[in-house]
Formats: sequence, C-alpha cells, structure tokens
Amino acid sequence: MVPPAPRPALFDAPVLEGHALLDSGDGQKLERFGPVTLVRPDPQALWRPRRPELWKRAHLTFVRESDRGGHWDVGRGAPACARGRDAAWPVDVAGVRVEIRPTPFKHVGLFPEQAANWEWTREQRARFDEAPSLLNLFGYTGVASLLAARAGFRVTHVDASKASVSWLRRNLELSGLPSDTLRILCEDALRFVRREARRGVRYEGLLLDPPAYGRGPKGEKWVFQEGIHDLVAACGEILAERAFVALSSYAIGTSPLAMANLLEELGPGTVTAGELVLSEQAEEEPGPNESARRLPCGFCARWVR
Repeated sequence: MVPPAPRPALFDAPVLEGHALLDSGDGQKLERFGPVTLVRPDPQALWRPRRPELWKRAHLTFVRESDRGGHWDVGRGAPACARGRDAAWPVDVAGVRVEIRPTPFKHVGLFPEQAANWEWTREQRARFDEAPSLLNLFGYTGVASLLAARAGFRVTHVDASKASVSWLRRNLELSGLPSDTLRILCEDALRFVRREARRGVRYEGLLLDPPAYGRGPKGEKWVFQEGIHDLVAACGEILAERAFVALSSYAIGTSPLAMANLLEELGPGTVTAGELVLSEQAEEEPGPNESARRLPCGFCARWVR
C-alpha cells in the first residue's frame, strides 16, 4: 500500500516590528513598512478587501505600466522619506536595520514572508557546536545573510546584481555591522557553486531564493524551470555531512511537491514543503466572524540531514 502523501505545510512568518500586512484583496496587498503604507499588486489576493477605508490613506501605490515595471503614486499624507526619486527609509527587522526603497519593479528590498525561513535558519544553528558555514545564493539585499551572521553562522552571500550587493552593504552599515561580517560576491550562482565544489568547500547551511528569470553579471541567462535542477544538483556537491537547505520560489508553474521531489535528490534527509504565508494584522478589532486571513506568498521546501 502506498502511504498517504503528507499535506503541504504552511510556513507562517512571525510578526516583524518593521512590517505589517494590513489588508489584501482585489489583486493587491496593503502593507506597512516602518512609517509608510504601500499598495502593491498581488495576484494571489483573489478575495475582497476587509478594510477599504485603510486603502484610501495609503502613502504609496504601485501602478504597473508594462511587463518591465511601473511607477509609484504618492498619497497626500506620505512622509518626506517616501517622496521623490530617492525615496528610502530604514526599518528594524528581527534585530537588524535595513533600507526600504520603492523600485520600478514593485519590490522594496525586503520580502517579509521570508521571516519564516529566517527563524528556521536561526533554529538550525543549535545543531552545530562551532560556527557553521552558510551560503546564501540569490541573496538580494542580504536580510537573511545579516540575520544568519547575527545567529552565529559564517556567511557567504552571493548575488549577480551589483545594485543588490550595494544595497546589502548599505544594510550592513545601517545595522552597525563591520564590512567583513559577510563574505560577499557578485557572481553567477551556478558558476560559483561549481567552483566551490572543485575546491572541496563544504557548507552546513544553504539558502536559495532564485527568481523566475534573471541575468548574471556576464549576461548569463537564468530561467527557473530550466536551471533549478542543475543548480540543486551542484549544491549537493558542497553540502557538509550534517546540513540543511531552504529553497524558495515565486516562479509560476512550480509547486511544493515539485520542490520536495527536487530536494529529495540531495540524498537521505527529511523534506518538508509547502507555502510561505503572511497573516493580516488588523489595526482595529476584527469584525464578526472574521479570523486572521493568510496571504500565500510563494512556495518553499526544506531539507535537513
């Protein structure tokens, strides 16, 4: 008899002092990052908003112009830090300080749903006596890297974007951490992993949060569905005897089961897969028959050996 398949897990992000999901619906989400409230597209929000009055007071609203991006409309009550082409402001997140910047691609430099993986990574630290090594591929602005370093990991941060690496260095500065807290490389992920394998380098922890599409520093083309298998296979060559992996994806066409199957190729270990989710945090008493609503924010699979 074939055993029943495990149900997909829900990886709930813990509450962050610098962020709150206030409401969602009609294909959008209303969030607070520090003192600024933003409206951004979210195709998963198929329902109706619960707090329409809050949306009217949003400071910034993203307006998509094309597949290449859009612009931000500024509300009347927006603070000075949220106005102009150089809009940016710091927020405190789980013990580090990072800079929020509204970009033409709707992103702001922080994916709060990843807080579930930040917390899980911190918990994994207890499995190791000495400072374990951790590799953060597609590290973006480095929040996961900073928090892992705070938890006692020796962190290598890799991203192919010079702008993201520069943003990471800004976050290091804001957090009051020395520039050598992390080993930082602007490089193609697969090329870096294969070189580390040839050198015999091993890591106890591995975080992967690849985009659906991307370009390396030398124009290397990245398509999630085409490249993820080779990347995970290469990562298997640099994992220590005791190790853990977290793989996240926002790529259309993936599923938690597909990601679990992929990580099982790393060898014997425990695999858990499901969705990263954010819970709405109402700033007033919930209405009758209302419960905390969760917004699905991407798929995730975890492997532990």
